[in-house]
Amino acid sequence: MHGGNQSETSEFLLLGLSESPKEQLVLFWMFLSMYLVTVVGNVLIILAISIDPHLHTPMYLLLANLSLTDLFFVTNTIPNTLVNLQSQNKAISYAGCLTQLYFLVSLVTLDNFILATMAYDRYVAICRPLHYVTAMNPGLCILLLTLCWGLSVLYGLFLTLFMTKVTFCGSRKIHYIFCEMYVLLRLACSNTQVIHTVQITTGCFIFFTPLGIMIMSYVWIARAILRIPSASSKYKAFSTCASHLAVVSLFYGTLGMVYLQPLQTYSMKDSVATVMYAVVTPMMNPFIYSLRNKDMHGALGRLLLGKAFQRLT
Repeated sequence: MHGGNQSETSEFLLLGLSESPKEQLVLFWMFLSMYLVTVVGNVLIILAISIDPHLHTPMYLLLANLSLTDLFFVTNTIPNTLVNLQSQNKAISYAGCLTQLYFLVSLVTLDNFILATMAYDRYVAICRPLHYVTAMNPGLCILLLTLCWGLSVLYGLFLTLFMTKVTFCGSRKIHYIFCEMYVLLRLACSNTQVIHTVQITTGCFIFFTPLGIMIMSYVWIARAILRIPSASSKYKAFSTCASHLAVVSLFYGTLGMVYLQPLQTYSMKDSVATVMYAVVTPMMNPFIYSLRNKDMHGALGRLLLGKAFQRLT
C-alpha cells in the first residue's frame, strides 16, 4: 500500500447525508428498517431455494447467488452507517475505507454479471426449450457463476489497487454514507485523471458488455414470444422474464445516474441515487422475484409453515 497516502491521511470522516441530529435519527430508523427487510427477504430466498428440491434448477441457483450478493452488499455498508448515525466518532480508517470500496466495486460488478447470466438463462429457456437441459446443465451453470465471482473479485482488486496511488492531503470529510469511488476522487489532491479514465474505460466494458448480452437476449426472446400463437402462452412466457426486467431496469437506471457523468458534476443528488442502488435495489429484489412466482410462493410457504410446525412441536 502506498506509504505516502497513509502518512497524509490515516482516516476519513463519514458524515452521512445530514449532520442534523433529528434527520440522523430519521435516517437511522429508515436504514435499519431497510437493512432488516433486505436481510430477512434475501435469507428467505436463499433458504427456500436450498431446501426445496423443485427449485434446484439453473434459474433459481442464479437467483440464490443474486440474493447472496445483495446480502453481502448491504452488510458491507449499512451496519457501519447505522453505527455512524448513532455515534459522535464518525471516523473510518484509510484501510477500512479502501476495504469497503473493494467490496462495493466487486459486489456491484458481480450483480451485473449475474443479471447477464440470468438473461442468457431466460433466452435458452424460451428460445431453445428443447436444448435447455443440455445448454444450461449444472456444470455449465457453476462454471458461469465461478467466472462471475472470479472476474468481480479481480476487478474490485484492480480498481482498489489503483486507488492506493491517490494522495489525500486536504479535507477528510465525506458527506456520504460509505466510501464510494467518486467521492474519494473528489477529495484527492493528486492528479486523478488517469484513474478516472481507467475507471470509466474499464467500467464501460465491464457494465456495457453484460448489458449488451441482456439486450440481445431480450431481442431474441421478444421475437420468440411474438411467434407464439396463443395469447395465454405469450403471457406465460413473458411473465418468466418480467421480474428480471424489473430488477435490471432498477439496477441500471440508478447506476447510470451516478457513474455515467463527469467527475466534476458529481453532487448530493447523486448520493441519493447511490442509496437507491446500494440499499433500495437489494431490498426490492426479493419482493420482485417472489411477487408473481408461484414456485417461489410455494417454497416460501412450505419453509415458513415448516418452521412454524417445528415451533409447535
